[in-house]
Amino acid sequence: MINNVVLVGRLTRDVELRYTTSGAAVGTFSLAVNRQFTNSNGEREADFINCVIWRKAAENFANFTSKGSLVGIEGRLQTRNYENQQGQRVYVTEVVVNNFSLLESRSESEQRRRSAGNTGSSNNFAGQAPANNAANKPAGNANPFGTPSSSEGNVFNGSAASTTNDPFAGGQEIDISDDDLPF
Repeated sequence: MINNVVLVGRLTRDVELRYTTSGAAVGTFSLAVNRQFTNSNGEREADFINCVIWRKAAENFANFTSKGSLVGIEGRLQTRNYENQQGQRVYVTEVVVNNFSLLESRSESEQRRRSAGNTGSSNNFAGQAPANNAANKPAGNANPFGTPSSSEGNVFNGSAASTTNDPFAGGQEIDISDDDLPF
């Protein structure tokens, strides 16, 4: 049997990151995916697809995306049901994400967010800056890979004056012999 879903779209809101009682991270979000055709008014409609992502991937996804981010996801379609407090059976269909790709750079994402907030444009993602849920996210722009991000003073911006452990900072040369190469 085949159950494979591949989607490219924009987040309609920030990822809602929560933790199970056993400590597993789970992120839920909705993805706006444009349809390939236009309606009778010549407007392109979008589908809003609910998605869920688990564990470390959920933490990474929540840390590196925000409302309006362009992402690609791969996963499987899942249908589940439960009984709500009123005793009604509720059916939920969602994409369980196995893999994701960030399809725009952080600078493009921040630039889009700034221009959408300043111009008051009428697109679906204009408005206030994304909410930062401090209870669920690390403080600041924490990098889950343990390496400093550019906002933490690393040399990724090309500045050699920064004080880091970068062996290439300040024009230092590194001696590498043929024995050091993996090929």
